[in-house]
Amino acid sequence: MKRSILLATCFSLLSGTALTAAEALNFNRIAVFPVINNLPQDADPAKETVSEIISANAEGTLLVYTDSPGNRVGLVDITDPAAPKAGGVVAVEGEPTSVVVVGDRALVAVNTSKSYTEPSGFLGVVNLTTKTLEKKIDLGGQPDSVALSRDKKSVAIAIENERNEEHNEGELPQLPAGYLSLAAVNADGTVDEASLRRIELTGLTEIAPEDPEPEFVDFNENNEVVVTLQENNHIVVVDAASGKVVSHFSAGGVKLENVDTKRDGIISPTDTIENALREPDAVRWLDSERFAIANEGDYKGGARGFTIFNKSGKVDYESHASFEHEVLRAGHYPEKRNKKGVEPEGIAFGKYGDDNILFVGSERGSVVGVYRDQGAGKEPAFLQLLPGGGIGPEGLLAIPQRDLFVIANETDLREDGGQGTTVAIFKREQAPANYPTIVSGNDDAGRPIGWGALSGAAADPSTAGRFYVVSDSFYAQGAIYVVDATQTPARIIEKRVVTQDGAPAANLDLEGIAARPAGGFWLASEGDPAHKKTPTHSRLVRVDDKGAVQEIVELPEELKAHATRFGFEGAAVTGEGENETVWVAVQREWKDDPKGHAKILTYKPATKTWGALHYPLDAVEKGWIGLSEITSVGNDGFIVIERDNQVGENAVIKKLYRFSVAGLTPAAIGAKEIPVVKKTLVRDLLPDLKAPRGTVLDKVESFAVDKDGEAIFITDNDGIDGSSGETQFIRLGKIKLD
Repeated sequence: MKRSILLATCFSLLSGTALTAAEALNFNRIAVFPVINNLPQDADPAKETVSEIISANAEGTLLVYTDSPGNRVGLVDITDPAAPKAGGVVAVEGEPTSVVVVGDRALVAVNTSKSYTEPSGFLGVVNLTTKTLEKKIDLGGQPDSVALSRDKKSVAIAIENERNEEHNEGELPQLPAGYLSLAAVNADGTVDEASLRRIELTGLTEIAPEDPEPEFVDFNENNEVVVTLQENNHIVVVDAASGKVVSHFSAGGVKLENVDTKRDGIISPTDTIENALREPDAVRWLDSERFAIANEGDYKGGARGFTIFNKSGKVDYESHASFEHEVLRAGHYPEKRNKKGVEPEGIAFGKYGDDNILFVGSERGSVVGVYRDQGAGKEPAFLQLLPGGGIGPEGLLAIPQRDLFVIANETDLREDGGQGTTVAIFKREQAPANYPTIVSGNDDAGRPIGWGALSGAAADPSTAGRFYVVSDSFYAQGAIYVVDATQTPARIIEKRVVTQDGAPAANLDLEGIAARPAGGFWLASEGDPAHKKTPTHSRLVRVDDKGAVQEIVELPEELKAHATRFGFEGAAVTGEGENETVWVAVQREWKDDPKGHAKILTYKPATKTWGALHYPLDAVEKGWIGLSEITSVGNDGFIVIERDNQVGENAVIKKLYRFSVAGLTPAAIGAKEIPVVKKTLVRDLLPDLKAPRGTVLDKVESFAVDKDGEAIFITDNDGIDGSSGETQFIRLGKIKLD
């Protein structure tokens, strides 16, 4: 218990929220369900799948998600939430956009539009027992969101009739206008078609009053429906019984300070946006008077956070940039999409015990912020940040009756070798939060340190628990991060930009770092000789303690002639002075290497000479395999990371191997015979990668052992580009080498 309290307290202090021992409850991921495992027999498994909006039955044992590319809804049995099972699918004869479950039926909003100017759709009634589409109720337009009243007697549907972003550069208005539909729900979960009503929302907004573009709906306990009109930056509250508008108001704008607005490959939260229009997407009532909105932006705005409004239009709380800063600290900031930052899109809310918990999802950061609502006029308390367990969290679902929380991740990148669509399940428990595993502190100006794409690590020779980690060419500036692993989560306490002649060094692709006994570091830069804009070969870079370049060592021509883009992936140093040797792991075979053998290169600074050994790679049936790190251990010994490039259930090889160079002399460059090292398995990392109960990550890139023998490895999140953004900093303890 004392350890749990200590770790939870460390995390809360980091985020600025102090927790007591009685409050040491956290959500931890317990399972991830790949949607590809729930396809009909005649479906092509290579085609895109989606889990977008998600709902559950009253018992919280059955999930229902929308899969728009497949024109179906999927079912997942979570009777045992730690072992979700495929529950089958139901075809819905169109593109499902939203779903709610009432009794043993699901009410599904289905888009059947021929075009943007001829929108159409229906509300489908799906029998979850027989798995059939029982009824279709014409809605007269293109539906988006659907919500069920608290008493389960009414359903609300936002008829968006969405704009065509390609027409007139997406400008509003674009008719026909959208509206709100309301209908009565029978006790058996069916819908009374005769009760269907159309509530007009035109004439209310300032931006395009004739084209409201309704986005999201939710009921409060008084049977009032809140509707977001995203592109119009407007909010409407409707009394469901009478169909009358209770209130409506502009969502307004926010002054954002210390945000990053430049798409320059540098995470630099130094900018100010004077009036960022909120343009809300999802909305959820917190009580009968207040609701929270996710300020995603979709037209000309996006305020990067969330806001709590009173239904009269008064702002009760504004997050400003605080949510984005928490995402940035955890390494999930999407630098490539700087226009709208982390894009909060989803909102969920539930009462867990005595706590009212608000969930805010970052679609582009692939994380969810967890907050405790403390009532009107009080700032919500930030509790933790959850990993999505996939890419693009769209649907958020609170299941407080079982202490569960569920995320539907909509992005499927299997075609590009990435993660597929998933449903991630979390449980609230008396335990430390197990994510994030590494976060950043502030810089000297008090701003959060931006980071990501960690690609190589080295231990401080004299300080236990201190590591130096580099990031790769996803970012425009090479950097060395100083990590304090005595804290939990591990904490980045300093960022040192690699400089040359006083300016950030150009064209670095840092994949390895080694601390020199004499001070400073050797950095391994991979490069790409075939890059169209900036072709560079792998090279070694010697820097001082602050990251200033002292020397750049290019490959000799004999090596350049055979090099490929799969170059330097790790560096280690042995000896010092005249005996100093830099050891470099080359990721894959170069043109002159025998199949299945990668080079281990050596460089002696005193004589400026290179040598080579061969490392035998394991065989794989899918994708490729290569080296990702090299670390010096013991006398004449090295540990390397050998891994395939597969993710999730396709991942097979993520291993630490050891080899010794005792009795081996690296061959001169160009020699016909190159000695081959003999490797020994140290540790299979797959169990460690599966332990967080998520998708197995592909890029195990960093490994190091500190002065006390404590080993760590780190995964590379690719800067959130085509990735879940998840970074795992995993502590292995003392590695047994014999």
